[in-house]
Amino acid sequence: MPATKPLRRTLAALAALPLLVLAGCGYGSQAKDDGGVDIAAGAERIDGLDSVRIGYFGNVTHATALVGKQKGFFQKELGATEAKYAVFNAGPSEIEALNSGSIDIGWIGPSPAINGYAKSKGKNLRIIGGSASGGVKLVVNPEKIKSLKDVKGKRIATPQLGNTQDVAFLNWVAEQGWKVDAQSGKGDVTVVRSDNKVTPDAFKSGSVDGAWVPEPTASKLVAQGGKVLLDESTLWPDEKFVITNIIVSQKFLKEHPKAVEAVLKASVDTNEWIEANPDEAKAAANEQLAQDTGKALPADVLDPAWKSIRLTDDPLAATLEAQADHAVKAGLLEQPDLNGIYDLTLLNKVLKAKGEPAVDDAGLGAQ
Repeated sequence: MPATKPLRRTLAALAALPLLVLAGCGYGSQAKDDGGVDIAAGAERIDGLDSVRIGYFGNVTHATALVGKQKGFFQKELGATEAKYAVFNAGPSEIEALNSGSIDIGWIGPSPAINGYAKSKGKNLRIIGGSASGGVKLVVNPEKIKSLKDVKGKRIATPQLGNTQDVAFLNWVAEQGWKVDAQSGKGDVTVVRSDNKVTPDAFKSGSVDGAWVPEPTASKLVAQGGKVLLDESTLWPDEKFVITNIIVSQKFLKEHPKAVEAVLKASVDTNEWIEANPDEAKAAANEQLAQDTGKALPADVLDPAWKSIRLTDDPLAATLEAQADHAVKAGLLEQPDLNGIYDLTLLNKVLKAKGEPAVDDAGLGAQ
């Protein structure tokens, strides 16, 4: 099934990817470039290309990209066309790289994909596949917050104004009947916008009482004594919601469909391999993460984070549309026209060849 696949012990890191300002997870905005694995002797180039440039984040919600690179799945499918990689720390820089032609294909969160598409009036990118679901939690100080109703009146961190988790928390607050000014974060709950890299220190010092954050930040807070009060996946149908998509520039998709298809096949094969080899996959992802960020995740963070993320070939299109609606309701985004944001033709071709059912674009496919 191409449906969402549980990653048995998932590591993770989802950078908070912003809907309004397209800021990232608070880990900076620089991209790190490095080369691909060795090219097999006798391999041929695809579409006459010397290379395909692939972008992703050094976060475990991008586990497909991490493992696909580390285990050579992308290079295998691209043959003598070299898989080149750029590792990003924030959504804006990856969107800018796609727009400028510095990368061709990228793994990225829903918010920057929505923003990038809307700001270009539907001319710069397409979402061509899914990659991950889940991995977002409300973690609290159990001495201060013992139940969901206790969140009222407390200080709760989110990664950044208008980012994916910020919008999700504001939507949840509104559903409780509480009022918060989205811009200032003041109201029945105080929303503290705090970069993921500093939130653990803020939590430890007591300057925030909890946080609605992605992995691995959530598991870092738990390791400090925090308690998971709510897993965002429980708020979604079938407990699935998109957290990482695969995007491509429309120009590259039009000019080099065979190369795009090769990358999508590698992605599907990687997810299948991860499902069949969860422990080896977790180690491979953490090894690549260490190479990309300079530091592997410790077991007490890696193991629970890995469990909370599900890999999926399905882009879960209906949930992306819902996330955009939540941002609009919060007053952080003008109603975007998402018609045409998806082109799942090549993904469904790959899935059909593997005997898997097609995935759906929720009526938002390119015509």
